[in-house]
Amino acid sequence: MRIPRTARWLMLALIVCCIPASSWAGVFISVNFGPPVLPVYVQPPCPAADLIWTPGYWAYGDMGYYWVPGAWVPAPFVGGLWTPGYWGWGSGLYMFHPGYWGYHVGYYGGVNYGGGYLGIGFAGGEWRGGHMAYNTAVINVNTTVVHTTFVDRTIIETHTVNNPGHVAFAGGPGGVQHTATSEEQVAARETHTPPTTFQAQHETTAQQDRTSWARTNGGHPRTLAAARPLAIESKPAPSRPAMARPAAGGGARSFNNAARPAAPASQGAIRPASPNTPPARTNSTPRMNPAPRENAAPRANPPAPRENAAPRENTRPAPKPKPEGHDR
Repeated sequence: MRIPRTARWLMLALIVCCIPASSWAGVFISVNFGPPVLPVYVQPPCPAADLIWTPGYWAYGDMGYYWVPGAWVPAPFVGGLWTPGYWGWGSGLYMFHPGYWGYHVGYYGGVNYGGGYLGIGFAGGEWRGGHMAYNTAVINVNTTVVHTTFVDRTIIETHTVNNPGHVAFAGGPGGVQHTATSEEQVAARETHTPPTTFQAQHETTAQQDRTSWARTNGGHPRTLAAARPLAIESKPAPSRPAMARPAAGGGARSFNNAARPAAPASQGAIRPASPNTPPARTNSTPRMNPAPRENAAPRANPPAPRENAAPRENTRPAPKPKPEGHDR
């Protein structure tokens, strides 16, 4: 059964109204047929420090679906992480949810894009002390230039949503079935920053390239990833949210930007320094500053002076008398 065009736009308007005001909604696009499968390609190595990988995706234009190549992008503010856009199915339509910048990676449908975006959060790195540290277990890095790296293979298991068919949409028949985690739900309600101007230009350039159109390339784009990083554009940082910490002795683990135990030194690990985690305290109870000695209160009962103390006897021997006739 085909839904009338007017009814489809009405449903789209209702969905947009349900989006939290704190989130950057962007421009939503609805299509009545799904995008092609995600192409498999090798992530180009990170060529410089503090770049964020933005995976490639299928966008939609007047000529149908077209491929936007993956690219390394400078974060618009320190601590910024990229949440990829994704196609979601609902009410017989495929709707695109645009990507955004924030302090935590939100829900992107569980679509496994690779390159650190394995379906849940970002497993490719985290901000430490104002610089991006890369997990070389899942991110391709030029280690002769970038030295802030570590190895964490456990996160690959906890963040991966199996997608052997490389499906590019979530929900519906044949789509990725992944319910948002509590961390992803919290991140979705935070204040977000839209893509940079150079990201928008990057998408426009891809749309103008006929080899990017699915109707031309049959779902196999010629350019899968950008050869060079996009230009930098600074944006005001959003207000930093107060993330709830896991309860003592258990609780949910943050899948986004929480600091994890460092790998052994032989693996090139660096000490975690997440911008959202205060420095660890060595004592649970703070030590109070002792009062200065000169301001100490006088003793209540000073010792009384000794009374009628008997004089000590002279213990020196008396001088011997002089013999007579020797006085002068």
